[in-house]
Amino acid sequence: MKFITDCMLGTLAKWLRILGYDTLYYRFIEDTALIQKALRTQRTLLTRDEEVFRKFKSPDKLLIRSDDVMNQLKQVIEEKKLEVGSQLFTRCVLCNTRLIRVDKEEIQHLVPEYVFKTQQEFSICNHCKKIYWKGTHRTRMIEKLKNLEESLKL
Repeated sequence: MKFITDCMLGTLAKWLRILGYDTLYYRFIEDTALIQKALRTQRTLLTRDEEVFRKFKSPDKLLIRSDDVMNQLKQVIEEKKLEVGSQLFTRCVLCNTRLIRVDKEEIQHLVPEYVFKTQQEFSICNHCKKIYWKGTHRTRMIEKLKNLEESLKL
């Protein structure tokens, strides 16, 4: 499943990318352009804007109700019946590109010395060149996802 979010849902777009879902997000985009892009790329439109929701003539849309990103993510997971876990951390959270695993030695000059010494696995985004590893930030994200998963079981 592929998504496109309106400009009010940047953090939700990031979390969907963390889950591995192809999610477009534009910081600044006109409503008409957003709708056209969603239709042209056959994406589910996620919006907080009721007017955009009404204008989008495809049934492949979801009006996001909450201001809280974890509740937003929960709504998308539940209503779109998303799988959580199998594609974690496979997309760049900044630009949505699929990440590529790289040998540790290839990125030695691109990461802090401490990170190079303490981490074994690295991925890189070939588009924006951001490098990813299993640091404490990732651990905190996984903890949030575990809490979310528990709330989904209720």
